[in-house]
Amino acid sequence: MHESRAMGTSTRRQGGADCKYDAVLRRSRFADVISRQLDLFERDEADLMRQCNEAERAYDRTGREEAEERYGDYVDLVESGTEALAELRWAFAATLDEDAAGEYEEAFNRAVKKRLPRFGNEIDLR
Repeated sequence: MHESRAMGTSTRRQGGADCKYDAVLRRSRFADVISRQLDLFERDEADLMRQCNEAERAYDRTGREEAEERYGDYVDLVESGTEALAELRWAFAATLDEDAAGEYEEAFNRAVKKRLPRFGNEIDLR
Protein backbone atom coordinates (compact mmCIF):
# COMPACT_ATOMS: atom_id res chain seq x y z
CA MET A 1 0.00 0.00 0.00
CA HIS A 2 2.80 2.42 0.86
CA GLU A 3 4.58 1.62 -2.41
CA SER A 4 1.41 2.22 -4.38
CA ARG A 5 0.79 5.55 -2.66
CA ALA A 6 4.37 6.65 -3.34
CA MET A 7 4.01 5.62 -6.96
CA GLY A 8 0.76 7.55 -7.24
CA THR A 9 2.39 10.65 -5.83
CA SER A 10 5.32 10.24 -8.18
CA THR A 11 3.02 9.82 -11.14
CA ARG A 12 1.00 12.89 -10.21
CA ARG A 13 4.13 14.94 -9.72
CA GLN A 14 5.51 13.76 -13.01
CA GLY A 15 2.22 14.59 -14.71
CA GLY A 16 2.26 18.03 -13.14
CA ALA A 17 5.84 18.59 -14.19
CA ASP A 18 5.05 17.39 -17.70
CA CYS A 19 2.14 19.80 -17.91
CA LYS A 20 4.31 22.71 -16.77
CA TYR A 21 7.05 21.67 -19.19
CA ASP A 22 4.55 21.51 -22.06
CA ALA A 23 3.33 25.01 -21.19
CA VAL A 24 6.89 26.33 -21.18
CA LEU A 25 7.54 24.74 -24.57
CA ARG A 26 4.43 26.34 -26.04
CA ARG A 27 5.38 29.76 -24.69
CA SER A 28 8.95 29.51 -25.93
CA ARG A 29 8.37 27.96 -29.36
CA PHE A 30 9.96 30.99 -31.02
CA ALA A 31 12.07 32.17 -28.07
CA ASP A 32 15.41 31.15 -29.56
CA VAL A 33 14.84 32.72 -32.97
CA ILE A 34 13.41 35.89 -31.41
CA SER A 35 16.35 36.17 -29.04
CA ARG A 36 18.75 35.88 -31.97
CA GLN A 37 16.77 38.42 -33.98
CA LEU A 38 16.89 40.92 -31.14
CA ASP A 39 20.62 40.28 -30.69
CA LEU A 40 21.06 41.04 -34.39
CA PHE A 41 18.92 44.17 -34.12
CA GLU A 42 20.95 45.45 -31.17
CA ARG A 43 24.19 44.83 -33.06
CA ASP A 44 23.05 46.24 -36.40
CA GLU A 45 21.23 49.20 -34.87
CA ALA A 46 23.80 50.05 -32.17
CA ASP A 47 24.12 53.57 -33.58
CA LEU A 48 20.35 54.09 -33.47
CA MET A 49 20.24 52.78 -29.89
CA ARG A 50 23.04 55.21 -28.95
CA GLN A 51 21.20 58.07 -30.66
CA CYS A 52 18.03 57.21 -28.73
CA ASN A 53 19.95 57.30 -25.45
CA GLU A 54 21.53 60.63 -26.36
CA ALA A 55 18.22 62.13 -27.49
CA GLU A 56 16.54 61.01 -24.27
CA ARG A 57 19.32 62.55 -22.18
CA ALA A 58 19.12 65.77 -24.22
CA TYR A 59 15.37 65.92 -23.61
CA ASP A 60 15.87 65.31 -19.88
CA ARG A 61 18.44 68.14 -19.67
CA THR A 62 16.69 70.70 -21.84
CA GLY A 63 14.70 73.66 -20.67
CA ARG A 64 11.00 74.11 -21.19
CA GLU A 65 11.48 76.20 -24.35
CA GLU A 66 13.26 73.36 -26.20
CA ALA A 67 11.54 70.37 -24.59
CA GLU A 68 8.99 69.82 -27.34
CA GLU A 69 11.61 69.83 -30.08
CA ARG A 70 13.94 67.50 -28.15
CA TYR A 71 11.11 65.13 -27.38
CA GLY A 72 10.15 65.12 -31.07
CA ASP A 73 13.73 64.17 -31.98
CA TYR A 74 13.60 61.30 -29.48
CA VAL A 75 10.21 60.08 -30.73
CA ASP A 76 11.42 60.11 -34.36
CA LEU A 77 14.35 57.87 -33.43
CA VAL A 78 12.14 55.50 -31.44
CA GLU A 79 9.72 55.27 -34.35
CA SER A 80 12.61 54.37 -36.66
CA GLY A 81 13.66 51.59 -34.31
CA THR A 82 10.12 50.33 -33.90
CA GLU A 83 9.66 50.27 -37.66
CA ALA A 84 12.93 48.35 -38.15
CA LEU A 85 11.81 45.77 -35.57
CA ALA A 86 8.41 45.46 -37.25
CA GLU A 87 10.11 44.86 -40.61
CA LEU A 88 12.26 42.16 -39.03
CA ARG A 89 9.11 40.58 -37.56
CA TRP A 90 7.20 40.77 -40.84
CA ALA A 91 10.03 39.20 -42.81
CA PHE A 92 10.17 36.15 -40.57
CA ALA A 93 6.39 35.88 -40.13
CA ALA A 94 6.06 35.72 -43.93
CA THR A 95 7.91 32.38 -43.88
CA LEU A 96 5.33 30.81 -41.53
CA ASP A 97 1.80 29.54 -41.96
CA GLU A 98 -0.95 31.87 -40.76
CA ASP A 99 -1.43 30.33 -37.30
CA ALA A 100 2.29 30.12 -36.56
CA ALA A 101 2.80 33.65 -37.86
CA GLY A 102 0.21 35.00 -35.42
CA GLU A 103 1.81 33.12 -32.53
CA TYR A 104 5.26 34.32 -33.55
CA GLU A 105 4.17 37.96 -33.89
CA GLU A 106 2.63 37.92 -30.40
CA ALA A 107 5.78 36.35 -28.93
CA PHE A 108 8.00 38.81 -30.80
CA ASN A 109 5.99 41.81 -29.56
CA ARG A 110 6.13 40.53 -25.96
CA ALA A 111 9.90 40.03 -26.24
CA VAL A 112 10.42 43.54 -27.63
CA LYS A 113 8.35 45.04 -24.81
CA LYS A 114 10.40 43.18 -22.24
CA ARG A 115 13.88 43.52 -23.75
CA LEU A 116 13.65 46.83 -25.62
CA PRO A 117 10.78 48.64 -23.92
CA ARG A 118 11.34 51.99 -25.61
CA PHE A 119 10.50 50.28 -28.93
CA GLY A 120 7.70 48.17 -27.47
CA ASN A 121 5.15 50.91 -26.84
CA GLU A 122 3.83 50.82 -30.40
CA ILE A 123 5.15 47.54 -31.79
CA ASP A 124 1.60 46.10 -31.74
CA LEU A 125 0.43 48.94 -34.00
CA ARG A 126 2.87 48.14 -36.78
